Amino acid sequence: MDMSAYPLLEGIDEPAHLRELPQGQLPRLTEQLRDFLLESVARSGGHLAAGLGAVELTVALHYVLNTPYDRLVWDVGHQCYPHKILTGRRREISRVRKIDGPAGFPVRDESPYDTFGVGHSSTAISAALGMALASRNRGDQRKTCAVIGDGGLTAGEAFEALNHAGDVRPDLLVVLNDNEMSISENVGALNKTFARLLAGGVYGNFRAEAKNVLEHMPTPMREFAKLAEEHVKGMLVPGTFFEELGFQYFGPVDGHDVDELVTVLGRLREMDGPRILHCVTRKGKGYAKAEANPIAYHGVKAFDPAAGLKASAEPAPPTYTEVFSHWLCDMAEQEPRLWGITPAMREGSGLVEFARRFPDRYLDTAIAEQHAVTLAGGLACEGEKPVLAIYSTFLQRGYDQLIHDIALQNLPVIFALDRAGLVGADGATHHGAFDFSYMRCLPNLTIMAPADERECRQMLSTGLAMEGPASVRYPRGKGPGAVPDQSLDTLPVGRAEIRREGRDVALLAFGTMVAPAEAVAAEIDATVVNMRFVKPLDEACIREIAGRHERIITLEENVIAGGAGAGVAEALAAMRLERELLHIGLPDSFVHHGERDEQLELVGLDTAGIRDRIVAWLGREVVSPVSSQ
Repeated sequence: MDMSAYPLLEGIDEPAHLRELPQGQLPRLTEQLRDFLLESVARSGGHLAAGLGAVELTVALHYVLNTPYDRLVWDVGHQCYPHKILTGRRREISRVRKIDGPAGFPVRDESPYDTFGVGHSSTAISAALGMALASRNRGDQRKTCAVIGDGGLTAGEAFEALNHAGDVRPDLLVVLNDNEMSISENVGALNKTFARLLAGGVYGNFRAEAKNVLEHMPTPMREFAKLAEEHVKGMLVPGTFFEELGFQYFGPVDGHDVDELVTVLGRLREMDGPRILHCVTRKGKGYAKAEANPIAYHGVKAFDPAAGLKASAEPAPPTYTEVFSHWLCDMAEQEPRLWGITPAMREGSGLVEFARRFPDRYLDTAIAEQHAVTLAGGLACEGEKPVLAIYSTFLQRGYDQLIHDIALQNLPVIFALDRAGLVGADGATHHGAFDFSYMRCLPNLTIMAPADERECRQMLSTGLAMEGPASVRYPRGKGPGAVPDQSLDTLPVGRAEIRREGRDVALLAFGTMVAPAEAVAAEIDATVVNMRFVKPLDEACIREIAGRHERIITLEENVIAGGAGAGVAEALAAMRLERELLHIGLPDSFVHHGERDEQLELVGLDTAGIRDRIVAWLGREVVSPVSSQ
């Protein structure tokens, strides 16, 4: 990328270079950083709006803190691109989230400035608290700062950390980056309370007027006025929320005034104990299109900044998420007890249309997966039909509730697990690699994996008709192209489907692996079974297949350990049927970011990789039944 338009930024390869600049040059640097970020992400795709809104804050933090000695911990990580640019990854940022580029989130192995790996929200305060306590134990002078968005404060872990920090009183600064957004708009009483009490209104007007007056007062009077302000604040902001938790609260401040941020952060750096700085920012700042529509510009593909994002002119086959969205609305028309629930992922999980058409039965719990699961259980107790649309990776955060509040009580909750398997550019923090394993061990739970879009719709209807909990897991993006019909038909529970008859070898495929299994089977003349159900397994089908095949191969887009293939092995062992078994699935390692096709090839779950693995195991050359005739 031509750096002639970014002369200040070009000279910064690490924050130490930034700290050499006179403070008066920082506003110009922030302009260059914002423009560079927009140009880079427009070329590569990635998270945009959150980073645009955090430019001044990022510059100020690295200018004041002695990073990486001082610990800077980012929450979620969507806003970390400016941080990465300033910490030695400017040249690589145009390859962000590519298989050979930097991750889209902070990763400890990538840089010493990425102090804690993130991807899921609301972890920063907990991690920073641990770092601050370790620093205190060693007796060093290291400062620790956590940056969290107000969306992150809707999750319970953030409050657990605040509560604990107020008790143990470490040297910890928490910066609240308040842009009034997470990915979708923030929801909930807490968000409304923060907006009302901490920004604008009587208290905000009081601070603005007081600042104008105090600027002309001698220093002793300003210090006295500061003490008086704390008492007035206690009257104007009921409960003084953060101070009741043991934090000194400062703000709100303009998160886009880099000079003010540097001044305030400089003063806070000299203080001790738990303190919180409330910065008001605008998501998408500096790029009018992103400011106007921060949801659309949260994560983008490559685009022309001058033209902005454009809708595709060509009609495309529906994605699995769209299949779910259509089914949910169609079923809601027929079933008045159906509810749609999401933990702050309305757009990503496909609930936009449902929320519009059925607002009284739509629930966004904010970033609160534990609550979302148990909420669904409460609805089910009263005879309602809750459908929780949640990414596979985010259900991990509600695992105790899945066990204790749903499975144990055998409550009829439907889990629509989006982003199952490998998800592409978001990488290891977002892969749905474990749900077969962590759900298969639970009593009462039915687990389904559709081979195509049509089966996805049928399985969702099947789950809703059941008397106990059920999950339907499907991948990101499009499937093989089996267009769903408009019926709400169900499937026989626990019944597999033989898709191809072959000889000697049987491929037992689950979900997304059915299509590549069929392609490989045509070359090696193998039987293909679309297993459909991970639990209950079709044991009659497995027994019948084992009676005709000495070699059985299981295929799944889940880790092999404890997955669907392990269930097949357990079933064969219980039947005392010894067969040669090969399990093909995700490896016992985390898969990093890149395009989904690249990831599948990397782990050997593309068609070529599956064929090579099977041929090597069989110990013979592939002879296509067609070519041998």
